[in-house]
Amino acid sequence: MNVSVVARHMDVTGAMRTYAEEKAEKLPRLFNGLLSIAITFDLEAGYNLVEIVATGTHKSTFVARDRGEDMYACVDQCMHKMEQQLRRHKDRVRDRQGPSHEETMVPESPSGQ
Repeated sequence: MNVSVVARHMDVTGAMRTYAEEKAEKLPRLFNGLLSIAITFDLEAGYNLVEIVATGTHKSTFVARDRGEDMYACVDQCMHKMEQQLRRHKDRVRDRQGPSHEETMVPESPSGQ
């Protein structure tokens, strides 16, 4: 999985870049079908804007945005939103698959009764 960090209208510090990359590296444990993650930092009308776009298998795309005063808090909020989206997606995929083989098996009654 590749992680890219881009900035618009501002410069990204090394600490901010590594912080965002470390947070993004934890996302595949929620949904292992992620192919790439793009993190965009922007300065818009005096507010910090963070956008995370995660691309997964089967043309699934997840987008999270947050706007606020503190850049680190925006990254945390975006990661929280992204985790919620990935959990919901994984639950939907799992529910679509139907019950497992063990759940559909009927226990045998003991012979002789």
